[in-house]
Amino acid sequence: MRLATWNVAWFDRLFDDAGQPQHDMGDSARYGITRAQQLDGIAHVMHALDADGIVVVEAPDTGGKRDGVRALETFAAQAGLRTREALIGFRSHTQQEIAFLYDPDRLRARHDPRASASAPRFDLHAGKGDSRIAWSKPPLELVVEAEGAVLRLIGVHAKSKAPHGADDARDLQRIAVENRRKQLAQCGWLRARIEDHLDAGDSLVVMGDFNDGPGLDAQERLFGRSGIEIVLGEEAPPERRLHDPHARLALAHPMAAQPATARFAVPPDWRILSALLDYAMISPDLCACGPRWRIWHPFDDPEIYADAKLSAALLAASDHFPVTLDLDLSGKPVPAA
Repeated sequence: MRLATWNVAWFDRLFDDAGQPQHDMGDSARYGITRAQQLDGIAHVMHALDADGIVVVEAPDTGGKRDGVRALETFAAQAGLRTREALIGFRSHTQQEIAFLYDPDRLRARHDPRASASAPRFDLHAGKGDSRIAWSKPPLELVVEAEGAVLRLIGVHAKSKAPHGADDARDLQRIAVENRRKQLAQCGWLRARIEDHLDAGDSLVVMGDFNDGPGLDAQERLFGRSGIEIVLGEEAPPERRLHDPHARLALAHPMAAQPATARFAVPPDWRILSALLDYAMISPDLCACGPRWRIWHPFDDPEIYADAKLSAALLAASDHFPVTLDLDLSGKPVPAA
């Protein structure tokens, strides 16, 4: 089974209210890229991924007249994708949903949010007073059945730490610290949910855009660790830690060259910044299923770099690049929780 996670930048802007892809020369939300170019790029990349299921971050909006599932399934049909069914869990209020686009011939999936004292359902607030945790983009909790096995999948789009709206250096610092607090609270909530699944003996995949990584900003020093370290369970015994080789490399060698899943043009000179923001983490039992990870980076992956059409499609489609996870689940039935 191949799973993928991909933040498709402002996917919602490519559809009208009826969920029809706007394949025209109008501007997308990506600088210098038309809607047709971005749609073609997304379709080409999804064909190349050949995934059985894709966690789509920044999926089309659901709310009012708009229906993200309808938009994704219409796009998949027009693009001829085998991942032709979609589902969305709790709605976001940001026009950016988390969706699962999957091949119904290869797997079954359903929204199955859990609840516990330490991690209530995503449509509720956790804690009291100033400690309340709210997700603007509620994570997507799924049960996935494939190859005779059952596993839990959580799709994530964590709080961005970017200090948008800052007027001066002091304001920038205040907003950056506030955003970091929110993100760490979300990651703490997510770790509590992971602990619930580990206690239950569930096979678990946690994947998505965490907007964070070891050593990415100065605020990390104020709080002692990154959100990624919290979610992985770096302070837990080995049998309670999640595994992602790219995160592990970044943690083990913080001064060495890092893998990257995103590239952004940063003001004021608009130079390119690369960052590791997207992850596919697995529970310890899945490490026995021959896991293989790949970042579909147009410059860092030699095979992709040699494919000019795929490289161009990746660059047109988004400022993030997909991460795929291959698992051999045959012969490893996992009981449903």
